[in-house]
Amino acid sequence: MTKDNAQKAWILPILVALIGGFMSILDSSIVNVALSTMITVYHTTPSDIEWVVTVYMLTLGVVIPFSGWAGDTFGYKKVYLFALAMFTFGSLLCTISWSVDTLIAARVVQALGGGLLMPTMMTMVKRIVPKNNFGTAMGIVGVALLIAPALGPTIGGYLVEYVGWKWIFTINLPIGVLAIVLCALFLPQFERKPAVKLDWGGAISAVVMLFCLLLALSKGNDWGWASPSTLSLLAVSVLAFAVFLLFELRLKNPLLHLRIFRYRNFSAANIMACITTVGLFSGIFYVPLFLQTVKGLGALETGLIMLPGALASGLLMPLIGKLYDRVGPKPLAIIGIISLTVTTFQLHGMDINTDNTTILWWMVLRGVSMAFASVPAQAAAIDSVADKEAGDATAITNILSRVSGSLGIAALTSVLTARLPGHAAAVTAQITAAGLSAAEAAQKIQGLAFVRSLDDVFLVASVLTVAGILPALFLQKEKKANTEIPVVEL
Repeated sequence: MTKDNAQKAWILPILVALIGGFMSILDSSIVNVALSTMITVYHTTPSDIEWVVTVYMLTLGVVIPFSGWAGDTFGYKKVYLFALAMFTFGSLLCTISWSVDTLIAARVVQALGGGLLMPTMMTMVKRIVPKNNFGTAMGIVGVALLIAPALGPTIGGYLVEYVGWKWIFTINLPIGVLAIVLCALFLPQFERKPAVKLDWGGAISAVVMLFCLLLALSKGNDWGWASPSTLSLLAVSVLAFAVFLLFELRLKNPLLHLRIFRYRNFSAANIMACITTVGLFSGIFYVPLFLQTVKGLGALETGLIMLPGALASGLLMPLIGKLYDRVGPKPLAIIGIISLTVTTFQLHGMDINTDNTTILWWMVLRGVSMAFASVPAQAAAIDSVADKEAGDATAITNILSRVSGSLGIAALTSVLTARLPGHAAAVTAQITAAGLSAAEAAQKIQGLAFVRSLDDVFLVASVLTVAGILPALFLQKEKKANTEIPVVEL
């Protein structure tokens, strides 16, 4: 194989592996638009149907820590094929589910595969791609990270309105089978480590820690942050985390090698990514909420407004990846954070009179900003560790991303809830003086209070986002070496 061909040999395997990662993330958001339909079909309650989303998120979180150990022990290609098969089989079970309970069980099976897909894929990227092309590769991977959550409501809205709600799962079947075949053909084999006994203490404590923490964060606003259920979950999570640290820092072969935080780029990039995730989710979660609740748009219309921003982000990511290979992460990250802060603050002025085209262009600018902010952080975190530590690095990065996303939504929703009564009281006198009927006045007060509370959410999100500049200043350009990809038999 010539040097030029060797340099390009990584592209096809990465594109093939990206299918599974994209499907996993897409299914985190595509289900949301069908929840109201599921309530009607299964004759159930909103609190019960929410578990269709919650159980998927919880299972994803608790599976991720095992990805590095499984890949090193059984081989990353085998683990990835297993994960694809499990995810596809889970999608089949979702398609044939006949009750809310069977659907929830099927989502657990689906997430058992989905939780392994993304970290396993990122580890394979680290091992396949030559170091001087790593930024470009992460730019391609970033397409799945940012476009999939935005595409979910659009695709889901179309399927629910024009095809049938179960097609949000059925569509995974042909794609999953195709992905399994392509990955079996084009993914290389990866060197396995000598068999290492699973760190059961770290595994059990990690599962308990993540399950309790993610459940508390997802349900805290509903149950109340001071409720016994929420406080108990948080207390158990903290205790489990202490036990987890005890195992991971003392064992020779822990589930996750936490000492990789000694790499400056790894630590700084993950801190920055956790902070910018709040900015990302403020747009992905609350702009659709505004469009549907305040402006009365349907799921498909909302998705179409969100779509151009996701496409702009996806188109830019490979280019930003190439820039990363040339200039390193710091300048790109700083540009991205400043831009993301400004575009998040723009949303602070959104109200009922803001036209949809303006919101669409704001989301395009946010998409561009997220591409600049996310690619350097993701690439720098994984690029900074040795190949043998890639499994641990990708697992930790994915765990932190999932926890920070849940924490960000929980915190911002708490801001929204806390600000509603104050804004309602402030506008009551103004609305009452307008001479409206009691019903009209109550509706107007509720609407204005909600919009002003959302404005506060975006203000808080912009303040949190700008804090990401501090860790970005510690990022440095990695020395390039190992520019030729090793030839690995398929």
